[in-house]
Amino acid sequence: MDAPRIIRKLRDREEPTQAELNWFARGLASGGVSDAQAGAFAMAACVNGLSEDARVALTLAMRDSGDVLEWDLPGAVIDKHSTGGIGDCTSLLLAPMLAAAGAFVPMISGRGLGHTGGTLDKLEAIPGVSTDVDEARFRKMTRDIGCAIVSAASDMAPADKRLYAVRDVTSTVESVDLITASILSKKLAAGPEALILDVKTGSGAFMESLEASTALAEALVKTANGAGCKTAALITDMNQPLAPAAGNALEVAVIMEALTAPKNSRLVEVTLALGAELLVLAGIETEAETAAIKLSEPLTSGKAAEIFDRMIAEMGGPKDFASDWKRRLPEANVIREIPAPTAGVVAALNGRGIGIGVVHMGGGRLKGGERIDPSVGYSEILELGTRVIKGQPLARLHAASERAAQEAEKAFLASVEIGEAASPGSLIVAKVG
Repeated sequence: MDAPRIIRKLRDREEPTQAELNWFARGLASGGVSDAQAGAFAMAACVNGLSEDARVALTLAMRDSGDVLEWDLPGAVIDKHSTGGIGDCTSLLLAPMLAAAGAFVPMISGRGLGHTGGTLDKLEAIPGVSTDVDEARFRKMTRDIGCAIVSAASDMAPADKRLYAVRDVTSTVESVDLITASILSKKLAAGPEALILDVKTGSGAFMESLEASTALAEALVKTANGAGCKTAALITDMNQPLAPAAGNALEVAVIMEALTAPKNSRLVEVTLALGAELLVLAGIETEAETAAIKLSEPLTSGKAAEIFDRMIAEMGGPKDFASDWKRRLPEANVIREIPAPTAGVVAALNGRGIGIGVVHMGGGRLKGGERIDPSVGYSEILELGTRVIKGQPLARLHAASERAAQEAEKAFLASVEIGEAASPGSLIVAKVG
């Protein structure tokens, strides 16, 4: 076998065999497949697609390109993944809630991809935190704390690590097949018994249309179940930021507010819905309603905040972060409000435009390996349907310089439509599986 032959088959709409996909995944992991060949493979898969069987085969091949964890813990080992959106920081909130409910959550997450932020980048906005941990420490954190949110170790799904980086810089992020294989190879390598997927739809999602989001959700659920992991998905709204912030440290601030002074919000509503479905899927609870109640208790009692604190300290962050987070998070040099240019109702928020605004401020990556500024972004973003008067703040921007602030304000205003009315729609659009 050789890479050009496999790429040519994909290019010519021929189905690669399982053996060929296994070989290619091993080549990604070993370096036998070059970056150029990986990019060509990603483009061919993006343009022509893979069958359901080939998708399962590629996912398992990428999973098996490195270590696959097995667990012996006194409770269910479960996980969650989001396809990414603006202001989507549910993983940081849900993991300690699930741990407080008695589950074990070994969560392997990713960095920013395209216009969306990454869970690992958000965690590393906390001073001292490093999400790069070895397997022994990952196991210890999961066993002792109940949850661990980390990057994939070099020996876990290494084929995905190569392909993930290539996708971010070759305009192949939106491929359903590559998204599916990327997400699930890492997730399945962590050895979960059950998995809940949060598939976003709307202007801030990779899959903006409901049709495309449904296709992705179905591909993920079928592939994961085909690979032997009990999986379901919720399709959730991303026509506006889920949290009222976009930017790494700014989203951590929202999480800390939810953990230390909980109140009803769109973020909490989606987090509870995902967690409840997962507890039922894993057999921990029998009804979603009772599962949601069980997950709410650690928020109000402070137990989830305590678990989050322990996880942060174990990864090198400050001890007792929950009691002092406002002072410890980094702040941007320029902080100011973005005034509404006219009176009316916030009728539309283009999440992709807002996310790109954060990236261009330095809060995301325009090419692989770039350092990011965790302090920049937008906070206090008004929700759809909010009535405003001219000059009223639509959001607060956080930028590194005055010039960056001016460009960020233009990007935000170009992403906001002020009209006569708005239809926010349902947060939970559909369930798959």
